[in-house]
Amino acid sequence: MFRALRPVLMLLPLAVPAVALRLTGTHPPALASILVFGIAVVAASFVLAWAAEAAEVDISGGLAIALLAVIAVLPEYAVDLYFAHTAGSNPDYVQYAAANMTGSNRLLLGLGWSSVVLISLYVASRRSGRTVKELVLESGYRRELGFLAIAGVVAFVIPLTGQIHLLLGAALLGFFAFYLYRAAVSGHDEEPELIGPAAKIGGLPTVQRRITVVSMFLVAAGIILASAEPFADSLVEGGRALGIDQFLLVQWLAPLASEAPEFIIAILFAWRGKGAAALGLLISAKVNQWTLLIGSLPIAYGLGGGPAALHLDGRQIEEFLLTATQTLLGIAVLLSLRFPRWAAWTLLGLFAIQFAVPGQTGRYILSALYLVLAIIAVIRNRHHVAATLRARFHKPAAPAEAERELVNA
Repeated sequence: MFRALRPVLMLLPLAVPAVALRLTGTHPPALASILVFGIAVVAASFVLAWAAEAAEVDISGGLAIALLAVIAVLPEYAVDLYFAHTAGSNPDYVQYAAANMTGSNRLLLGLGWSSVVLISLYVASRRSGRTVKELVLESGYRRELGFLAIAGVVAFVIPLTGQIHLLLGAALLGFFAFYLYRAAVSGHDEEPELIGPAAKIGGLPTVQRRITVVSMFLVAAGIILASAEPFADSLVEGGRALGIDQFLLVQWLAPLASEAPEFIIAILFAWRGKGAAALGLLISAKVNQWTLLIGSLPIAYGLGGGPAALHLDGRQIEEFLLTATQTLLGIAVLLSLRFPRWAAWTLLGLFAIQFAVPGQTGRYILSALYLVLAIIAVIRNRHHVAATLRARFHKPAAPAEAERELVNA
């Protein structure tokens, strides 16, 4: 028991200073707060991710995959919903809600998807002794892609209208509920493949495992909820103290802290030759971001005292446009359920270029480039569009034993 929990017991003490500061109401300088509360969020995120993985032993099926993907991104949601709630009474915080959402979204696809694919292809090439140029997904993943396609297209309503309306939020939450329902009846019932600490916890006797997993969920969630507000505020204050654009600090530092465990888990799966499972996890997380997260923002905004619509300024509109076009390209590339190496390098390169061409002009140029490439990819994969959209309503076929995740091109 102790051996299985050793990594958890080593991480949780890192969160003690943050909890102590929160309970005592102590407010250290902004830079110290970023460090203390940021470490707490990262530590709790790893514990949460391990608990989510270990829970797969007791919760099987497609619904488990979808729910566990939600749990894995809980730290990101806690920070972003705090920004949205605060924006209801302090309009200055609207930009930070938009920054955190767009940053985490682009990070997940531009860095996460591309890294997983490139690592998977490297591992497959090394094992097979020949160059492997494509990651191929099973047909069951078309369901997630179909949901993401609908949500990704609907997302263009936000930059076109310059707002996230409560009605749009309600529609996205309803769409997410339908996604969970379809996942629950998908018939996906494979044995989970756990790694690292999650594997040790998953191997505990049933009663011990369930008590341990629930306890890890509660403790990690408590730490995240306690740390989200001071961590978010310290990012804003720290930006002022350092003379750094607060928008950029919130956009990239917060998602890096909250999504680190999810990225590491996906990369470990890819390194073990499970590239399709790794990419599937990140696709599911992407669906969650475009439905559950965005749908919750106007609700949190309203509960904080804001009106029915969360209005965006020019920069926030540009950021949403850039994020939506990037998502569209990712979807277009995957319509055939094949992710080639050139597409991974393209997404990674475009993600990196955005830091070299900041400003309004740079964002519009990149958005146009993403859109043009997406149109080309859709035309190339046009025969798969209808099947992808229909997959939301159909039970996926069982994968053939001979189907390979990786093929030569």
